[in-house]
Amino acid sequence: MFGGGGGGLDPRKMQQMMKQMGIDVDELDAEEVVITKSDGEQLVFDNPDITVMDARGQETYQVVGEPETRAASEASAVESGDADGDDAGSEIPDGDVELVAQRTGATEDDAREALEATDGDLAAAVERLE
Repeated sequence: MFGGGGGGLDPRKMQQMMKQMGIDVDELDAEEVVITKSDGEQLVFDNPDITVMDARGQETYQVVGEPETRAASEASAVESGDADGDDAGSEIPDGDVELVAQRTGATEDDAREALEATDGDLAAAVERLE
């Protein structure tokens, strides 16, 4: 497509061509990327190399690294905090608890319980307490 030979293009020339076509390429600094498959299994990339390509508003992410595979049951335990001993209440931000308590007039303990019961859904927690 871009000429013959097996050498490829100079990276600077490739960047210039992409820019002319309206494509912006940046690196993204991330500690972890988690992909949850439809069967619940997760692919976890620690310290991946991520490239973001923005082609006229359509962003494409390229993740490079070796994933660790987590089974569906192990993945849900990690998400709920059970795998490392955290209690699930620590996942609810204090700001959310205060917001629900102010909105409903409930105590912060009641607001936290409602948020935990609704998996952090603010609207559902407010509705539950009203």
